[in-house]
Amino acid sequence: MFRFFNRVRTVVSSELNSMLNKAEDPGKMLDQYLLDMEKDISEVEAAVAKQIANEKMLKKQADEAAELVSKREEQAMRALESGDEDLARRVLEDKNKHVGQRDALQESHAESARLSEELKDKLREMKDEYRDMNMKKDSLKARSESAKARAKVNESLSSIGNSGARGGFNRMEEKVMRQEAEADAKGELRSANKSLDDELAALDKSSGVDDELAALKAKLNSNK
Repeated sequence: MFRFFNRVRTVVSSELNSMLNKAEDPGKMLDQYLLDMEKDISEVEAAVAKQIANEKMLKKQADEAAELVSKREEQAMRALESGDEDLARRVLEDKNKHVGQRDALQESHAESARLSEELKDKLREMKDEYRDMNMKKDSLKARSESAKARAKVNESLSSIGNSGARGGFNRMEEKVMRQEAEADAKGELRSANKSLDDELAALDKSSGVDDELAALKAKLNSNK
């Protein structure tokens, strides 16, 4: 019946917090623990109800026995008043038998009442524990969700920093830089080729002027 308390101590202990580091889903496990607690509380409530009913039955029997003892004593007194001493003696003998029953029943009732109070105290303790655990459950669920969120963020950041988006960006940046370098190299090569062609063209142009100048000189000399 009271195996509940062992389980409560286990739940309250570090094992409850360590669930956050296990593969188990803390939310589901905490809900299951509370369901087990509710079942135990229900069983204890039924046991307490039976014990209270037993206590009331013993109280009724003890009261009836006490009433019978008082009744026999009154009857013995009336027998003596009527002058029937023998009847009075027999009534007193019967009363003494019931005195033993009354005392035994009163003792049993006292023990039953003590047990009833003990069980009611246990039940109150269990319900208090349940309320505390229910409040702690919400806190632990929130902590579990926060831990999952942090793990997801860290996993994403790690992915970005390694082979994920950041790695891809770095590769694309290197590719663009290579493309830019290739474009610059081709531009420089084109500029170099263009300069050479320009010099050759200028040389050709200069040669033509020299030829024309020579021809004019020759014509001038021939006219003299």
